Amino acid sequence: MTSYMRFLYRPSVFCLTTSRKTVSLLHFDKKRPFSTSKPFPFTKGRFSKGRFGISLNIRSSMSSSTEKKVVQQVERILEGTNDDHGGVIVELTSEPLDPALFASSLKASLSHWREEGKRGIWIKIPIEFSNLVEHAVKEGFYFHHAEPKYLMLVHWLPSTANTLPANATHRIGIGAFVVNEKNEVLVVQEKNGKFRGTGVWKFPTGVVDEGEDICDAAVREVKEETGVDSKFVEILAFRQSHKSFFEKSDLFFVCMLQPLSSDIQPQESEIEAAQWMAYEEYVAQPFVQKHELLKYIAHICGKKKEGEYTGFSPVPTITGFSEKKSFLYLNKQALDL
Repeated sequence: MTSYMRFLYRPSVFCLTTSRKTVSLLHFDKKRPFSTSKPFPFTKGRFSKGRFGISLNIRSSMSSSTEKKVVQQVERILEGTNDDHGGVIVELTSEPLDPALFASSLKASLSHWREEGKRGIWIKIPIEFSNLVEHAVKEGFYFHHAEPKYLMLVHWLPSTANTLPANATHRIGIGAFVVNEKNEVLVVQEKNGKFRGTGVWKFPTGVVDEGEDICDAAVREVKEETGVDSKFVEILAFRQSHKSFFEKSDLFFVCMLQPLSSDIQPQESEIEAAQWMAYEEYVAQPFVQKHELLKYIAHICGKKKEGEYTGFSPVPTITGFSEKKSFLYLNKQALDL
């Protein structure tokens, strides 16, 4: 099917379009006006090389309404919100953009933001728009972090040193020291991981979920792995290590909890067995005695059990920067709270 070339009502811009996408945007000298009054030479579905020095495939025509939409997309600056550090955050949540149109808009936007003196430019690309990633990377963007539903890219515009924050650097985990009135601790044997098949009895452990408080994570993990209900008491200690999980650092919090129930229902998918074990029997395990870290933890838990150690309890607070509730973990006994 033959196609026709249309001109935009914008000086020196010439647009060749098809029903699928814009083929090319060319700039011409303003001193040489053009007209569509004469037919253009076609040769088997292609423009022949001639006055304009081009040779492009043309498949079908585009309606005026669709063409108007294309023009608006090409010329627009990507919408974004200013952050608190002189940057811009762009979230691509509207209808999908043709990759070529996105590339044009991104180029124009970067030029505009440079003129405004913007610093860090963030673009959040939903997974369904992943075909746009390549074009952003070509303009200098790099991967900052990824989540199941989106990829965050960033670009530092100034010629000064890049001061943008790195991606999250730590994973947070908990270990639950749950002791009952009989001086028994709640322990489990795992079906998976490095403890599988070792016969080692250990405290319930797990990872804190996004948006979850440490105290809530400890209660949840105990319930999930053993079926035991519990109440958070204190953080007894924490350990920091590096290069632990996909090159990230790790923070592990040893938490004390008070059991509210005693019946055990092991988590079928992850836990081989669970039981209440005499504290002295737990400590006497060769695996515990062999590892310095576990010996420290056992010693701390023993002192806490005897009333000779005080950990950090959660105190709900609200900062001056946000009305959201957060927890400050502190030694309430020393402060007489």
